[in-house]
Amino acid sequence: MGFICGFSVATGAAARLVSGYDSYGNICGQKNAKLEAIPYSGMDHTHRKYVFFLDPCNLDLINRKIKSVALCVAACPRQELKTLSDVQKFAETNGSALCSYNLKPSEYTTSPKSSVLCPKLPVPASAPIPFFHRCAPVNISCYAKFAEALITFVSDNSVLHRLISGVMTSKEIILGLCLLSLVLSMILMVIIRYISRVLVWILTILVILGSLGGTGVLWWLYAKQRRSPKETVIPEQLQIAEDNLRALLIYAISATVFTVILFLIMLVMRKRVALTIALFHVAGKVFIHLPLLVFQPFWTFFALVLFWVYWIMTLLFLGTTGSAVQNEQGFVEFRISGPLQYMWWYHVVGLIWISEFILACQQMTVAGAVVTYYFTRDKRNLPFTPILASVNRLIRYHLGTVAKGSFIITLVKIPRMILMYIHSQLKGKENACARCILKSCICCLWCLEKCLNYLNQNAYTATAINSTNFCTSAKDAFVILVENALRVAAINTVGDFMLFLGKVLIVCSTGLAGIMLLNYQQDYTVWVLPLIIVCLFAFLVAHCFLSIYEMVVDVLFLCFAIDTKYNDGSPGREFYMDKVLMEFVENSRKAMKEAGKGGVADARELKPMVGGDEEAAALQEFHFHFFSLSVFTDCTSSGEAFVICITQDVLLFLFVCLPITWMAEFLSQLRPPSVKVS
Repeated sequence: MGFICGFSVATGAAARLVSGYDSYGNICGQKNAKLEAIPYSGMDHTHRKYVFFLDPCNLDLINRKIKSVALCVAACPRQELKTLSDVQKFAETNGSALCSYNLKPSEYTTSPKSSVLCPKLPVPASAPIPFFHRCAPVNISCYAKFAEALITFVSDNSVLHRLISGVMTSKEIILGLCLLSLVLSMILMVIIRYISRVLVWILTILVILGSLGGTGVLWWLYAKQRRSPKETVIPEQLQIAEDNLRALLIYAISATVFTVILFLIMLVMRKRVALTIALFHVAGKVFIHLPLLVFQPFWTFFALVLFWVYWIMTLLFLGTTGSAVQNEQGFVEFRISGPLQYMWWYHVVGLIWISEFILACQQMTVAGAVVTYYFTRDKRNLPFTPILASVNRLIRYHLGTVAKGSFIITLVKIPRMILMYIHSQLKGKENACARCILKSCICCLWCLEKCLNYLNQNAYTATAINSTNFCTSAKDAFVILVENALRVAAINTVGDFMLFLGKVLIVCSTGLAGIMLLNYQQDYTVWVLPLIIVCLFAFLVAHCFLSIYEMVVDVLFLCFAIDTKYNDGSPGREFYMDKVLMEFVENSRKAMKEAGKGGVADARELKPMVGGDEEAAALQEFHFHFFSLSVFTDCTSSGEAFVICITQDVLLFLFVCLPITWMAEFLSQLRPPSVKVS
């Protein structure tokens, strides 16, 4: 990727990108060399520093360019020019000719070629883009046309205009609600540190109240607006009121379905809370001793933003690099010939790989810091900055491990994205069998990617513990996970669900605040797009923060499993685990003994968290709810027939979900005998 960037800069793409160039190959703001057989090339544009398009709203999405003649001008028109006389007056007053170079300003109103060589009327008011010297329209109507071209499924362009105008009108509210979601996420992270013992129950109660309250408010607003007299609404706002009423109905129905599904899941998971409470309590202690973990999402996001800016800049360089070629209209384009024209494919692969690499560096950093905390018996002897110490070990020893793990994810993600692109292009054209096979392949690759992501994260933890290479660490982590398959299932299911409830709480709180604010915004138009933007941003922020907590819980569990595998509590082989985890293990033994599932001989044994009969029942329960939910989701989210939906889901269930879960159960039965605790 460094070679691609260097090649683009060396071939002059940087100057053409930053300063801009006209349709004749002249770079604005400097003297230019004459291009062979190209008219109007080699002009001196020292005083013409801005690129002006005669028709800036004519966008060609297929070729990713503006289908308009580009000229170098001295100034952008800050006010709308409605007639050629206004264009002529602007040129005479500001010295900025907006028509073609072969047409003098005095001929703007008299020449018969003015309709072709001059900008399309009316000329919209524009302003130069900072650092890129392009005149861009300031009126959002031009951007609405861009969006209409991009969003092809909108049949009524007036709806899109109202959506965009609604976003622009309520941009202050959107920014305020996004800031609110960030503050709520930070507050939740702080609260987790101190109330981890009761966090699960608090989150459960708050989510129940929030989902019920949000659903009730939505139905109340829908009923209120439906009963409001339409005679008092002016005709211009009648369509807006109908759109709002329809959006409220959709929101209310969706919230009701979501609340019912959430209650059913919580009813099933209510018996698997004790282990989550213990791990959350220890994770809260980790955040107390390692407070910089809270800011880890900021550093990761900052690194991703820097890389994405670099990637976009290099991509733009690639769009302006190459040799000057005259197209069919007689204008100049810069194109790359030969094998170098496929560099952007490698650039796209680099985007995926480096992004995964940065995320993997975060996982390795968190794993290294938590491992240091867990295996330090006296917490007062922790390093001054375990996070920085973990970063130092990552840079010095483990960059290859992280690069290999992220590359494996990239190898799985790229085929899945290609299949998704093919599916989107063939949507509505392929038969039911081909659609089912394509969806099955996408689902299998998605499942494989998620499994590899989880295995990679545990491999990084094993690397942080043993300082082994990636393959050895992945093998060791896989063996540990198989030996503790039931514990892994319980912790991931309950723990992830509790963190999901935290995300739901933040999204519901932000969305409820947005509903109340937008309901009393007098000059607002349509609710749909702003509320979706706010909720998506709130979920993204909550996911970034709570995913750190999820990483800490997963790392603690792997450390706990390794601790119980290689230590038995005897002198010289003492446990490293926290007292809370030991209390949980002892309580589990007592409960199993009282229930008649353990005798005196095995009362001191570290047993699985779930017995064999309970394991089978749990798997059957999971299979039933998974299959029912997948069929319901598929039927409601697609317009296909019920028979096609249930056929697809049965195939996915039989050939993907069922083999994976039962294979995990079979492997868990092959684990070695449990370690005795003295």
